[in-house]
Amino acid sequence: MKFQVINEEAPKLVDELVNGVREHVHEQLGDELTRPLSVTARGDSGALIGGVSGRTIYRNFLIGVVWVDKKYRGSGLGRRLMQLAEAEAVGRGCLVSQVDTLSIQAPVFYQKLGFEIVGSVPEFTGSPARYFLMKTFTDT
Repeated sequence: MKFQVINEEAPKLVDELVNGVREHVHEQLGDELTRPLSVTARGDSGALIGGVSGRTIYRNFLIGVVWVDKKYRGSGLGRRLMQLAEAEAVGRGCLVSQVDTLSIQAPVFYQKLGFEIVGSVPEFTGSPARYFLMKTFTDT
């Protein structure tokens, strides 16, 4: 057995690890298609001003990142991006949406959209609290 510490981006390695996890999940739950799902907004100049990106799998919309340019925060853009992404996820058969965020980011934003905190990691010196949130689209 040989161990290695890698301190740089390693997309090929990450793909190998993810494929291993997928194989295990497939053995437990059967075949499932994971599909990327992103919704973006661009300003008149074409610059990116916000977006939601994640993937759908096993009737879940797993949100990886939500971002809105500082100039557009509070304008409703984030809510609209989330609505469009959720509509697409529901169209794919998703029953829930999941996201995690830091206490210094946007837990209240997600709660206003109907997400509930289902878990947390408390803050500690040098790290804000982390919240895990879920939103149910329909009764499961």
